[in-house]
Amino acid sequence: MEVQLESPGALLRQLKVRIPADQVAKAIDQRLKNIAGRARVPGFRPGKAPFKVIEQQYGESARMEVVSDLVRGSYGEAVAKAGVNPAGAPQLEVTAEKPGEPLEYVARFEVYPEIKLNDLSALVVEKPKVEVTDADVEKLIGNLRQSRRTLHAVTRAAAEGDVCKVDFEGKVDGETFAGGKGTDVSIEIGKQQYLPGLERGIIGHAAGESFECDVDFPADYRAENLRGKKAKFAVTLKEVQEPKLPELDAEFLKAHGVEEGAGVDGLKKKVREALDAETAKAAQNRMKSQVMEQLLQANPIEVPGALVAQEIGNMRDQALQRFGRQMKQEQASALFPDDAFKDGAKRRVALGLLLSEIVKTQEVKVDESRVEKALDEMAAQYEQKEQFKQMYRGRGDLMQGLRSMTLEDQVVERLLSKAKVIDKKLSVDELLNQR
Repeated sequence: MEVQLESPGALLRQLKVRIPADQVAKAIDQRLKNIAGRARVPGFRPGKAPFKVIEQQYGESARMEVVSDLVRGSYGEAVAKAGVNPAGAPQLEVTAEKPGEPLEYVARFEVYPEIKLNDLSALVVEKPKVEVTDADVEKLIGNLRQSRRTLHAVTRAAAEGDVCKVDFEGKVDGETFAGGKGTDVSIEIGKQQYLPGLERGIIGHAAGESFECDVDFPADYRAENLRGKKAKFAVTLKEVQEPKLPELDAEFLKAHGVEEGAGVDGLKKKVREALDAETAKAAQNRMKSQVMEQLLQANPIEVPGALVAQEIGNMRDQALQRFGRQMKQEQASALFPDDAFKDGAKRRVALGLLLSEIVKTQEVKVDESRVEKALDEMAAQYEQKEQFKQMYRGRGDLMQGLRSMTLEDQVVERLLSKAKVIDKKLSVDELLNQR
């Protein structure tokens, strides 16, 4: 077998393969003999038809089968002979396959890029230094109370913080516009979930009133045709509700896992511990993001299109899972086109290749004890912890994913140990809002 390697592009490779005519002929002859042993030909007993008759009837189909088998079967050997590492399935094209002549085909594919990592000690990472204060604890407790609030209808005029049910219709230059009409819409005054002018216009009105208010669309409004425009909204206020927060009583404390007798101090301790854990994780993720970004910027590489296409498929599947949708491939591609994932997929592939190179050159081995710790942390969220872990261990794909994440964290730690780390003081809000 003759193999000729060509490089028509940065990562593109082309193998021209020639298989000797006698090898092809021998394979066809053997295929026909196999057919002859079981062929049922009219006028002859099973398996007794003359070889010439078998050749006449089955010669062409046997040849096509042999050509297909030889191409698929020889590809791996040709790749090894050329000393290349394909990054995806090849495109195979038979270019010559006449009887009595060599079989020739071309295999086109991409290869993995050659990676030479730049100095890893040049990385500069900001390490968040965060102190959880009493004010942070009180704020989170306030959020917990907000999540269990109740709404009570009132007859007074609407004020900041109230939840109002309204019908509205907006017009610009006397014309209605898409999205400008709503029925039984709940607007919490002050949350700025709607246009500020509309929220402000409701304040001071009571249930049952109908009124108009002027609203200015901001210059960066999401709908381009409405940016900077002035609108007039006709509003009917149907109900005003005042939020009531629950007391920090025994029922509230129990609902948040505070042991009986620990009281409000027990809740504060639990909240502080939760904030400590969350900020520590957020700080670690922030440093990890910096490492990844700088690793990409310092080591730009070409990425194989086949791997990008594969990652686009993975990202599309993940999006469908988040939306709880099941659909055919063409429907999924229409809903989530490739372009929506292309940049992210390229980034993921590039990072994966760079991290793999670091694993190889730095000889990083996955720490199984850390894998078990990560599994314990995941299982802690479930009541049946042991059953969850057994299920996870029984799934090779899930365990492989967990090992990959653990190995990635180990690589990041290795890079951080070489990087210049600068402390940066942040508040809890600054850290969590930047996350």
